This record gives sequence, C-alpha cells and structure tokens, in this order.
Amino acid sequence: IKLVKERLNRKLEISGIILTMFDGRKNICKDVAQKVEEFFKEKAFKTRIRDNVKLAEAPSYGQPVILYAPRSHGSLDYQKLAKEVLSHA
Repeated sequence: IKLVKERLNRKLEISGIILTMFDGRKNICKDVAQKVEEFFKEKAFKTRIRDNVKLAEAPSYGQPVILYAPRSHGSLDYQKLAKEVLSHA
C-alpha cells in the first residue's frame, strides 16, 4: 500500500479490512482476527466471511454466490458485509 501510494496514487486510503476464509473453530483464524483488530482498529470490519464451499463453487457455475446459493453462509456473510460497508459510507 505504501509503495502504491508513493508511486501511483498519493490519495489512496484503506476503506477497511475484510477477514475472509474465516473459521472460528481454528485458533489461527481467531489469532489473526485479533491481530488485525489490534493493528487496524476501526478499519477492520466486524463482519467476517466464513469459509464456505458455495463461495468456491459459484464461479464455476458463472454466478455470484448470492444467485448460486443465496442462503449459504458465504452469501449471507457478504450481504451482511455490504450493509456494514454502506453504514460506514
């Protein structure tokens, strides 16, 4: 980010940090989430995108997950994230 700001776009700003492929059962995921929240503070979105097979399958069918599997965890997580992003705008 620093390099891009210096060379290409001095006005570049991070809107937020999104945790993806999150599995709350795994200590590594919980540890990473904690570190991200500590380092980025308010830049870290609260919504976490859970690891979900439907997210991986959707592109193979040429569809976004919201159409391919609208009630899947991945789709619901991204919908929740969209609402969170819009509430910060």
